[in-house]
Amino acid sequence: MIELEENTKLLNALQEKINVIEESLRLSDLKIELEKLEKDSLKPNFWENSENSSKVFARIKSLKRKIESFENYRKDLDNLIEMNDLLQIEYDDELGKELDSNSKLLEKHIENLEIETLLSGKFDSNNAIITLHPGAGGTESQDWVQMLYRMYGRWANSNGFEFKELDYLAGDEAGIKSVTALVIGENAYGFLKGEMGVHRLVRISPFDSGGRRHTSFASLEVLPEITDDIEIEINPADLRVDTYRASGAGGQHINKTDSAVRITHIPTNIVVSCQSERSQQMNRETAMRMLKSKLMNLKEQEHKDKIDELKGNQMDIAWGSQIRSYVFCPYTLVKDHRTGFEVGNVESVMNGEINEFIQEYLKMLAKK
Repeated sequence: MIELEENTKLLNALQEKINVIEESLRLSDLKIELEKLEKDSLKPNFWENSENSSKVFARIKSLKRKIESFENYRKDLDNLIEMNDLLQIEYDDELGKELDSNSKLLEKHIENLEIETLLSGKFDSNNAIITLHPGAGGTESQDWVQMLYRMYGRWANSNGFEFKELDYLAGDEAGIKSVTALVIGENAYGFLKGEMGVHRLVRISPFDSGGRRHTSFASLEVLPEITDDIEIEINPADLRVDTYRASGAGGQHINKTDSAVRITHIPTNIVVSCQSERSQQMNRETAMRMLKSKLMNLKEQEHKDKIDELKGNQMDIAWGSQIRSYVFCPYTLVKDHRTGFEVGNVESVMNGEINEFIQEYLKMLAKK
């Protein structure tokens, strides 16, 4: 019966959380907005503007998901509270175990929903553009970039996001010199924004014949993809556009024509590249969206002194500037230096299990 008392405390805490989430979500407002959009979608002229209709349907889908998730969890909580009350009158061991298991599962679901309510920033709901660069160290650091790139790809795929490579420059011997990818899905930027910074690796290097321990660094830049409805003025005269032949890892993405596009914004010296699309025109359009994202980020930080601070709170890609350390040897540990959160299973982290790090960072932001 001690377990039942503990479960009662857990369910009471979840009831308080669900009430706070309902207030934060402004659920009644979301329902009113959903009803209005659904009525608009039934109007005869709705399909005349295909771009607008696509955005409306995307918003309808998003609103339905939020409302249904919340109401399903609230219904599950009500059922568990009712079962808990019945067991206090007449206890059954099997039902008690089922109650305990379902309560802990619901706790995780509500915690995830709670995290989503924290994603209320200006661009949190947008897709995310991520770019990885190695620090000093040649092949060792370039291999670390490839490891991180795989980690974020696995995280995206396991969390329902689409992961699309935009630009890729292979390392001289192994690894990656630079890579840019688009993470597509609702709240992609909101979830990944806290990953921006320098990541440190400690391991026995597979490239060192002496089997010595090496420390490597890589930087991750995370920007929101700027949608077409956000106006960013760019003077065509300020752009230098170069085309080149696409290439990629292991001979992938090889193109026999100069379809890849590199755009340089001359006033800021910002350079963006895209080689993943089928045509030069499509690569140019994608590169322009990347440029807009970088210029928007620059505008958001225009109170800062230097243009190179476009990369947010990143410092040199070296010791003392890391946001997180990944230690493979002499022990295994992944630690976030901002939140203090750490896990010992480094392999699971490298396989994309980074949600707890993301959640701890968002919780830290909410407390500020």
